[in-house]
Amino acid sequence: MKLSILVPVYNEAATIEQVVQRVRTVPLQVEIIAIDDASSDGSGAVLERLHQSRQIDHLERHPVNRGKGAAIRAGIARATGDVIVIQDADLEYDPADLPGLMKPILDGKADAVFGSRFQGGPHRVLYFWHSVGNRVLTLLSNMFTNLNLTDMETCYKLVRKDLMTRLPLTANRFGFEVEITARLAQAGARIWEQPISYSGRTYAEGKKITWRDGFAALFHILRYNLFPPAGDWRPR
Repeated sequence: MKLSILVPVYNEAATIEQVVQRVRTVPLQVEIIAIDDASSDGSGAVLERLHQSRQIDHLERHPVNRGKGAAIRAGIARATGDVIVIQDADLEYDPADLPGLMKPILDGKADAVFGSRFQGGPHRVLYFWHSVGNRVLTLLSNMFTNLNLTDMETCYKLVRKDLMTRLPLTANRFGFEVEITARLAQAGARIWEQPISYSGRTYAEGKKITWRDGFAALFHILRYNLFPPAGDWRPR
């Protein structure tokens, strides 16, 4: 079973090559699809070199910055694997966790698997209020989806490709995490959750999420849960 790993990139020249190298050590059949979201720091040149050396299988480029969600949709359109996952380009998530996250799907028990940063895996100790904010957003999301997730905002969400390509995803920026969680719940997908390691960054190291994104997530939780589009995209 092949895993398509989507890597949205915006100004991550300092870390993207190491991320790709880590992904290439994963003992799985993987396809790496990188999406350069109009980076201005030299990330594009690094990605082009990695593509030319075939460390990256497919490289998409956005002429203007469209946001993480738009980059992910572009990657989904290129994916040829059986399962799709997003890999941030900033070294916060460890690709070594991916084989374990694949297992419930390989065993036929799950349509999607969330890697939780709050289930006891090793993690770097950082911001208290970020942790509180993530837990509050997860709680509010769970109230609408009737799921008992511990980490709705996690980057590591593995989804069967046949299901992922049917989900009506429209979010362009960080609302993607809320939207895909709502759509999976609305589809009645079988969702599993497993602990992962997490090495969060400081703002000095390039972390981009701010309190403004947290407030925007509140709006997205209401929007994507209360007003789902028409249609049947349940797993088959």
